[in-house]
Amino acid sequence: MTSEHTAPVAPRRPAIEVDVVMRREPVSGPMSRWQSWRWVLADVLPCGDPEDTGSVNPDTSHEPQAVEPLQPAADTASTHWLFPRFRVELFRDDAEGYFLNLNSPQPCFWVFWRADEERLLDGEPMAVPQIVTLSYHDAGRWLDAQERVDQVAAADEVVDWLRTFVDATYQPEPKRRKRPDSFKPLTDRFGQPVRISTEKNGTGPRR
Repeated sequence: MTSEHTAPVAPRRPAIEVDVVMRREPVSGPMSRWQSWRWVLADVLPCGDPEDTGSVNPDTSHEPQAVEPLQPAADTASTHWLFPRFRVELFRDDAEGYFLNLNSPQPCFWVFWRADEERLLDGEPMAVPQIVTLSYHDAGRWLDAQERVDQVAAADEVVDWLRTFVDATYQPEPKRRKRPDSFKPLTDRFGQPVRISTEKNGTGPRR
């Protein structure tokens, strides 16, 4: 007889599905000489309850569709485009990034997006979201890499869900005690340690 061993299935990470809405709006003022339109993040909309997300197969196509905004735009020329079903996962090793988001004046989603030359609107590239995150660290890395990143306030139920995860996983590092300045080693201008001798030398004047 042979026994079959099945590998343990790793638990799914906490996740939530969201739709991203981008707005294409006309540029006014002097900037309109060089750019007629610009794209901005309009909203990030949770899709259902986070508890149900684990059983949903991720969607990688995110085909955009034109939608009407919940609140009419100030100008009639603006259009809104919904990119469906981005998965926002929470990682235990990034608990600090979520903690920093929660402790900001306004907890938010960050969306990293790029102009897609293969998806055109009136002959111009569309703004296509790439990744959605709730991590302060993720957003910082994207900005450091000169990527396009916009943010929008997270809904109250998302903030509560994120806080539950942070409370269960985040362990702040203990602060190290600062050594008094008197214990700092002396160094020369090249950063090398300085040796101080208390012995009297014999170079003084002879009597």
